[in-house]
Amino acid sequence: MCELLAMSANTPTDLCFSFTGLTRRGGDTGPHKDGWGVAFYEGKGVRAFHDVDASSNSRLAEVVQTHPIKSEVAICHIRQANVGDICLANTHPFKRELWGRYWVFAHNGQLSDFRPSPGFYEPVGDTDSEALFCDILNHLRKQCDRNDPAEVIARHLVELSQAYAGQGVFNLLLSNGDWLFTYCSTKMASITRRAPFGPARLKDADVIVDFESETTPNDIVSVIVTEPLTSDEEWDIYQPGEWRLWRKGIVEARGMAVSGQNAAAGH
Repeated sequence: MCELLAMSANTPTDLCFSFTGLTRRGGDTGPHKDGWGVAFYEGKGVRAFHDVDASSNSRLAEVVQTHPIKSEVAICHIRQANVGDICLANTHPFKRELWGRYWVFAHNGQLSDFRPSPGFYEPVGDTDSEALFCDILNHLRKQCDRNDPAEVIARHLVELSQAYAGQGVFNLLLSNGDWLFTYCSTKMASITRRAPFGPARLKDADVIVDFESETTPNDIVSVIVTEPLTSDEEWDIYQPGEWRLWRKGIVEARGMAVSGQNAAAGH
């Protein structure tokens, strides 16, 4: 399986600390050595980096770790290949345009026999993940409108996610730059950092950061991951079937998708 990392913040924030922890799991402290990618939203644009090398020894990953690219939404993925060759075309996160915005997608899991419905969007590579992304966008293009609020889009995403999870493991990160949708099929965790800020230590690298010196009292920064990245903070563990809609570091809506019943609650 792969590992996911996302950030939602109310102010442009760099991902250097969390990204450094995740990259160690790409071939050093973890087996996810089959490439990595990260996408940072900057306004309506996306700055993306992809590499087929293991993130733990990628020179490009070193650049991202040490260059503080600031963003309100970022999505990252380290890959352990199970479907598709190890190549750039199969490296997450994937990006497509819909309704005048770039949508970015990353997936942890496997639906080995998945076949997307024919539609406008087609995969470039041969992973089940990219096929799922195209299937999601084709459904949204048919069933929704560009002016639909995020909560309406989220309802469709919950239904689709539940259907996919019924066919295999489906842990999802999806954003259009305004909001971030997350769905947990098996494993996911999050943490929201706000004042008063304190220090944190990575599990996978000998790195400590004092967030108080890096932030302002008004900052809200949430990090969503497959496995907690720090050893001295309390992470909020998702339940299987749980979904959350994030915007500017806050959960705006959340719920459970279990046994065909979608329960939503505002936050």
